[in-house]
Amino acid sequence: MEPSPARPPAGVSPHFWALLCEERLKDVAVLDVGTGSGRLALALAPYCRRVVGIDRDAEAIEEATRRAKGRHLANVDFLVLDAEAPANYDDVMTEPRHPGLIVAHLCVSDRIIQNSSRSLGSGQALAFVAFHTDQWLETGRRSRFAYDEEKARRILTDCGFVVQHLEVEREVRRFDSVEAALAAAIGLQERWKTDGRWFHYMRFLEEGGRTLTRSHLIVKAHKR
Repeated sequence: MEPSPARPPAGVSPHFWALLCEERLKDVAVLDVGTGSGRLALALAPYCRRVVGIDRDAEAIEEATRRAKGRHLANVDFLVLDAEAPANYDDVMTEPRHPGLIVAHLCVSDRIIQNSSRSLGSGQALAFVAFHTDQWLETGRRSRFAYDEEKARRILTDCGFVVQHLEVEREVRRFDSVEAALAAAIGLQERWKTDGRWFHYMRFLEEGGRTLTRSHLIVKAHKR
């Protein structure tokens, strides 16, 4: 009897994990795009035929490789590669030569969706979590990689996918004071100062705002 998938790894939505577990994982070669330190790839590996994780961050890939060795996982490999670079992902795989499922967790772009379309066969799935346009809306600036529902459906349809599941997972944190709101965003301060978000968030708080929104788009689509 094949093992049942365990709980999702920390930081991965249970809804997204459930969508992945609906696939026939034991027969599938999975490509994890933007794998980082391999959180999702390592969680999937015990249930899949093979997993390959790619990321352009060499240090993250080294960490993922160490973690795979530490868990004695022989069916997972990690490669340093920009997910937007190739025309498709077939050359990333070894045996089997083609991915049967492509996953992406907070590493999604039109180019990645296009590359996935070229690599997947009819009926095979692309599943991803993307930043929604409401992510950190209090900062007055959305990520250039953020999607709303209409944009996601349009690019997927244009690339030959049929959307099976599309939902927004949103959490709005509310604070009693400016101090509490600042404390919640302290880990983002340096990045937000660099891209201009911190100024807008401070102004939002000064004008009486007391929220911080986390909003992700969870999608699974099958190639026509």
